[in-house]
Amino acid sequence: MDYQPISCMQHERLEFAVLRRIPLNLWLANGDSLNGLALDVYTQGGAEWLKFRDTAGVEQVIRLDQIKSFSEV
Repeated sequence: MDYQPISCMQHERLEFAVLRRIPLNLWLANGDSLNGLALDVYTQGGAEWLKFRDTAGVEQVIRLDQIKSFSEV
């Protein structure tokens, strides 16, 4: 599936959460939800990605267009 860029405002909110270490709730396109910290936002292979650590300490990488919505905790 081709990458669909997210809005600049949403991208900036994620970057701010990384810089300020603000805990987030994420709701993903596949129906999953995650709680934890955004560690990094970066571009690789023509897509944008979020490195995320959940409350159990598990790190994962999520393509930004797979995040349906998110909010600060």
